[in-house]
Amino acid sequence: MKWSFDARIGRAEHLAQKHPSAQELLSFYRELAVFQKSVATNVHANAITDVRALIGHFPALLDVIHRVGPKPVAEFACAHLQDEAAQERLLLEFWERGSSEAVPDTARFIAYVLLQPFAECLASRGDVRRDRAEPACPFCNSRPVVAVLRGEGEGGKRSLLCSLCATEWQYRRVLCPRCGEEDKDRLPIFIAREFDYIRVDACDSCQTYIKSVDLTKNGHAVPVVDEIASVALNLWAEEHGYAKLEPNLLGM
Repeated sequence: MKWSFDARIGRAEHLAQKHPSAQELLSFYRELAVFQKSVATNVHANAITDVRALIGHFPALLDVIHRVGPKPVAEFACAHLQDEAAQERLLLEFWERGSSEAVPDTARFIAYVLLQPFAECLASRGDVRRDRAEPACPFCNSRPVVAVLRGEGEGGKRSLLCSLCATEWQYRRVLCPRCGEEDKDRLPIFIAREFDYIRVDACDSCQTYIKSVDLTKNGHAVPVVDEIASVALNLWAEEHGYAKLEPNLLGM
């Protein structure tokens, strides 16, 4: 199932009103989703396959960052991304080699704002095996950012959603996507009252976690957006010694 950029934008607006503690994050995400929609429209319309074509979107992205983005991101952009050569290096660094611990989080953020709609468009054109029960995306090999839970009659209980290209693929429910742990006693679950349809799926073997959005409890949820809104669950997980399997677009 695909959630359109319009669905993401609308959901961010709704949740920003419902959860004041996450309003600032969701408002910023909404601005990014509006920008990403314009990138996706251009990539689709022109059948773009060369990542370097995204350089043309940098001026509009930098404008969004300077207007509503965090100060460290704006400062990084001013210092390192003022010419096309630097912009191309950034895109190729992440597109060809993936994320790296040696690269600042601010660089990853800027690259992913552009690469996500590009990768999503490419994945939509490809023949992707979504029944491959692997922990990495079957299209781009990236890690999942969130899990999705559905009823048995809707194609499987649990699936994972790619952090880069938004491909969704089936995955066993009682299985850690980081280390493969399958002992349910080592896979604790935490659910908060405020977000009774979102749970933390943790692993005591590798000390990581991923959040799962249960569509049987809230059919209006848009997983990538609701995952951001439930940032309070991240705090709980981190306080209990768990690290997130893969950060979302905002680096959380």
